[in-house]
Amino acid sequence: MGYFFRSFKSYLVIILQKTSILVGGQAVIEGVMMRVPGAYATAVRTPDGKIAVERKKFISLVKRKKIFGKIIIRGIVSLFEAMKIGMQTLTFSAEKAYPEENENKNSIWNKILEYISILFAIVLAVGLFLVLPLVLTTKIFAIEKTAWAFNAVAGLFRIIFFLTYLIIISLMKDVKRLFEYHGAEHKTVFAFENGEDMGIESTHKYSTFHPRCGTSFLFITLIFTIIIYAVIDSILIYFLGTLTLANRLLIHLPLIPLVMGIGYEGLRFTSKQVENKWFSWLVEPGLWLQRITTSKPDDKQLECAITALKEGFGSNWEKYVGSKYVAKAIE
Repeated sequence: MGYFFRSFKSYLVIILQKTSILVGGQAVIEGVMMRVPGAYATAVRTPDGKIAVERKKFISLVKRKKIFGKIIIRGIVSLFEAMKIGMQTLTFSAEKAYPEENENKNSIWNKILEYISILFAIVLAVGLFLVLPLVLTTKIFAIEKTAWAFNAVAGLFRIIFFLTYLIIISLMKDVKRLFEYHGAEHKTVFAFENGEDMGIESTHKYSTFHPRCGTSFLFITLIFTIIIYAVIDSILIYFLGTLTLANRLLIHLPLIPLVMGIGYEGLRFTSKQVENKWFSWLVEPGLWLQRITTSKPDDKQLECAITALKEGFGSNWEKYVGSKYVAKAIE
C-alpha cells in the first residue's frame, strides 16, 4: 500500500507563470524522483554515500494523443502512468540503496514475488478503502435505502482508515526516512518556484508543506468518492427500490478509475484557487495531512532532491533556474 501512496505522489505537477512547464516529484527509497517536461530523473543515496542518478525521457499520453487529454480521461491515464513511473523509480531506488538485497532481482522467483506483492497491495487497498467501509456501514447501520447517508458514513470510515494508516506507517523507521525525503522534495520545489540558486542553505528555509502535494489528491478523491457513489446509488435506488451489499460492490468497484479521474479534476480546480481567499480552504486538508507525511530533511536528503531536479532538466537547467514562477494550476 505504501507503493500506491508514493505513486500517487507523482500527481504533483506545477505550471509556471510565463511558460507551461511540469515540475513534480515523489519520494523514493533513500532518494527523490523529479518529473519535468519531457523527462523524469531519480537521485538515490547509495551505501557508499554517493548519489546514483537515472534519467528517462517521458511524454505523457495525455500530451501525445488528443483523446486522452479530455476531461476525466486525462486523470485516469495520468494515474496509470504515475503508477508505472512509481514502480520503475522505486525499483531503481531499491537496487541502488540496497544493492546486496537486489543481487538476484532478475531471477524468475524474484519477478514472481514482485508481481505477487503488487497484487497483494492492490487487493489490500481495495479491501481496506472500499470493501470494508461498505461492509461495516451495511452491518452496523440500517441506512441502505438512503444513498447520501449510506455513502457519507462509508466515506467517513474511509477517511478514518486512511488517517489511521498514515499514522501507523509514519511510526515505521523506513517510512520516517521516506517522509523526510518527501519533505526534501517539497522544499526543493518551493525553492525552485521562488527563483533560488538551489543551494542547500537557500532551499532549507522553505516549508515542507506544499499545496499541490499528492496527499491533497488522495483526500480530495475520498471526498469525491462520497459524492459520486451517492449520486449513482440514488439513481439506482429510484429504479430498483434498494441496493444490497453485493449490488454496491459490483457497481462501485468498476467505478474506481472514474472516481480517480474526477478526483484529478478536483485537484486541478483547487490548485488554481491557492491565492483565492474564497477557495483557499480547499487545500487546507492536504496541508494538515502533510504534518504526518512530511518531515524536516537533512542536508544529504536535500542534496538528493536538488540533484534529481537538475538531472531532470539536463542541459535546460540554466534556462529555468533562478527565475520566479507562480504556480497556477496542474495538468
